[in-house]
Amino acid sequence: MRVRPGQTALMIWTGSESETESVTVTADDGVRLWASRSGRGVEPLLLCHGGPGLWDMFEDVAAMLADLATVIRWDQRGCGRSERCAGPWTTDRFVADLDAVRRHFGLRRITLLGHSWGARLALAYALAHPGRVNALVYVAGTGIGPYTDWHPAYEQNLLARLGRNPEHLARWHELKGRAQLTEEEERERALLQWSAEFADPERGMAYARRMADPWFGVNAECNTSLNAEVKRAADVHRACQALAIPTLILDGAHDIRPRSAVDSLERALPHVRRVTLPDAGHLPWFEDPQGFRQAVHDAWA
Repeated sequence: MRVRPGQTALMIWTGSESETESVTVTADDGVRLWASRSGRGVEPLLLCHGGPGLWDMFEDVAAMLADLATVIRWDQRGCGRSERCAGPWTTDRFVADLDAVRRHFGLRRITLLGHSWGARLALAYALAHPGRVNALVYVAGTGIGPYTDWHPAYEQNLLARLGRNPEHLARWHELKGRAQLTEEEERERALLQWSAEFADPERGMAYARRMADPWFGVNAECNTSLNAEVKRAADVHRACQALAIPTLILDGAHDIRPRSAVDSLERALPHVRRVTLPDAGHLPWFEDPQGFRQAVHDAWA
C-alpha cells in the first residue's frame, strides 16, 4: 500500500490508533520531560526522535505500530513539550534522560527505535545499557564513521533536492542568510529544508507541513552543541563489535544523507539486518508506511 496524493501515513492507519496517555517524567537533575504511552501491543517500544533540537514527530508511527507494541514517545530535554532548560546538551545527558523515561514507565527492558539524530542516541543508549535493550531499530542514521564521510555529500544533495523548485531554493538561501528570523520565518525555513527530505517532489511540502504541525520551535542551542559533539565523536567501532543486541538498520534509498555512511555501522555490528525502502527518503514511514511497518514488525520475528 502506498500513500496517495494528499494523504499522510496516519490516514492509512486510523484503525490502529489507541488512547494516548501523556505524562511528565522528571530526570535525575529535576528537568521535566514530556512523554506519552499508547498502543495495545505487549512489547514496549521506545522511540527517539531526530534533531537535535526538534521534538517527537512519531504520531503516525505510534498509530501504525499500535497493535504490535506499547509505544513510548518523548520530547528530548529543552525541546517541544519538555521543559525549556539550559541543557546540558550532551549525548551522555540525553542517554540519562532516556533511562529516566524507561524507569518512569516501569520497563525492565525495551526495544529502541531511533530516527536520524535519534538513531545515534538510541545506539549510544544500547552501548551504555545493553542489558536493558531487547532490540534496536536504527532508522536513517549516519553510521559511526567520521562526520566528513557523509556531511559534504549531504550538503550537495540538499541543494540539489531544493533546486527541484528554484523559488524554494532562492527563498531558503535568503532565510538562511539572515542573522535573525521571526518565528514564522524560522518555520518557513524548516518547511523548505524538510521538503527536501522526501523522494517525491510533489508531496514533499505537504509532508513537511505535517511535520511542523504542531510547531514548537527549534532549540538552536541544543542543535549547535550536539552537532558539534557529533563532529568530534569518539570511535565506537570496538564497542559496536561487542554489541550482542539484534539490530535492524532501516533506510530510505532516496535519503539525501549518503547511505554508504551507514556501512561502517553495518560492518561493525555482529547481529544486524538491513532493509532499504526503494521509494522513500529520510522519513520512510511517510512515503512507504507499509514497508516501514513490515520491516519493524519483522524485527520482532
